[in-house]
Amino acid sequence: MMDKNLMNSQASSDFNRAKSRALFNTIMNILKPERRQLLSFYDVKSLIKTSSESYRGMQAVNIDQIAGSEGRYSDFNKAFFPKKEHLRKRWESIDKAYMGDVNLPPIMLYKIGDLYFVRDGNHRVSVAKAQGVYSIDAEVTELSTEMELTSKMDMMDLKRTVIEYERNLILKQTDLDGIIEEGEIFFTAPGRYEEMLQHILGHKYFINMNQEEEILLPVAARSWYENLYTPIVKVIRDSNLLSRFPGRTEADLYIWIVKQWHYMKEKYGPEYPLEAAAAKYTQEFGYSFFKNPLKWLQQKFNPVE
Repeated sequence: MMDKNLMNSQASSDFNRAKSRALFNTIMNILKPERRQLLSFYDVKSLIKTSSESYRGMQAVNIDQIAGSEGRYSDFNKAFFPKKEHLRKRWESIDKAYMGDVNLPPIMLYKIGDLYFVRDGNHRVSVAKAQGVYSIDAEVTELSTEMELTSKMDMMDLKRTVIEYERNLILKQTDLDGIIEEGEIFFTAPGRYEEMLQHILGHKYFINMNQEEEILLPVAARSWYENLYTPIVKVIRDSNLLSRFPGRTEADLYIWIVKQWHYMKEKYGPEYPLEAAAAKYTQEFGYSFFKNPLKWLQQKFNPVE
C-alpha cells in the first residue's frame, strides 16, 4: 500500500497535470471552441430527436467513445480533463482510490449512435482518462436513432448530419429529389426542411380548395417548387441578396423572405410585392462590409446556426 502522504502528493500532481492538459487543449483550439467542448446530452437529444429508450446492461465502454455528459459538460473538456479548481477534492479522492486498487462502482451512461454521455461518474471517467485506462465498466441505456453518429463528432458535425438526414427524408417524401437541380435547396440549420414541408402542405391545401379530387403531395411539391420557390430564388439571384448573408444559402433566404413577405402582406395588404419584401428583409438583417466590417467577417467565417 502506498504511503498516505505520498498518495496525497501524487493525486495532487495528477490533478494539476490533467488540468494543465485541459488548459493546453483550450489554447490549441481557441479558434474552434467546439473541438474542446464536451457535448451536452440534452442538447444532442433535442437535436437528434431520439425515439425509444432501452436498457443495455453492464458493458465495458471505450473511454474515447464518451463524448458528453448529462450535467457536467462545462466542468471537463472534450478529453474529460478537469477545467475547474472546484473539481479537485472529488477528483483526487477517486485518483487515490485508483492508486489503492479500490473497486469503484460502474459509471452510468446514455448511448446515442456511437456517442456515450455520462449520467453518473464524470470524475471517474476523468481520472481513468488521466491514468491511461482504455475502457471502463458502465451501465448503458441506449436511445435509438436512424442517424449514423460517431464519437469523433462535435456539435457542428452533428448539426450537419441532422441537416443531411432531414434533407434526404423530405426530398424523398415529396419526390423533389427527382425534380430539383444538384446543389439546390440546402439549409444551414436543422429543422428548416420540416418548415419547408409545411410550406408545401400549405400550398397543397390552397390548390385543393379549387379541386374536385385532392392532389398528391408530390404534385403539390412540384407546383410549390415551380411557382413559389423558384420565383423567390430568382429575386434573390437577380438582386445578389446572398452576398449580404455570408455563410447562408438561397434556401435559407427563401424561408426568411417568405416570413417577411407574409408579415408585410398582413400589414399592408395582399398586393404587397415580393421584391419589396426581399429588399426590406435584406436592408434590416443583411450584413455589409462597409456598414459593419467586423460583423460581416464574423458571419462569413463563423455563421450562427
